[in-house]
Amino acid sequence: MIQGLGIATVWTFDQQRTKAFFTEKLDFEVRDEISMGDMRWVTVGAKNQPGLALTLMSLDGPGLDPESAEALKKLVSKGVLGAGAFTTDDCRGDHASFKARGVEFLQEPTERPYGIEAIFRDDSGNWYSLTERSAELDLSKDFG
Repeated sequence: MIQGLGIATVWTFDQQRTKAFFTEKLDFEVRDEISMGDMRWVTVGAKNQPGLALTLMSLDGPGLDPESAEALKKLVSKGVLGAGAFTTDDCRGDHASFKARGVEFLQEPTERPYGIEAIFRDDSGNWYSLTERSAELDLSKDFG
């Protein structure tokens, strides 16, 4: 029986640079960093969520045929791929902290029907929502 999502993929042009982005700018922790022949397996995750990791997958790594790799590179570099939504208990505070560390924001914190949301990009161009859910819509109370 499926128990949840454990790993999500983030496409990157440079695993080391993206690892630094997540650990230095967003305060994530490195979970895995393993060499496997011609591939490096690198995962990072939020310190308060040990059950979920992001695998930083190289756009030049194995597993992608040249045509698919080129198509993904174009999409990532154009900044059209959303890689997920991070939850926070203080969107405005995290926005200020991350912006001071050099994170590029596409949208400042904005009131939405579901809470407060800001949108930012990682070093490769993937975009993410940073969302502080309204108390009445906080699903973490039910789904933890």
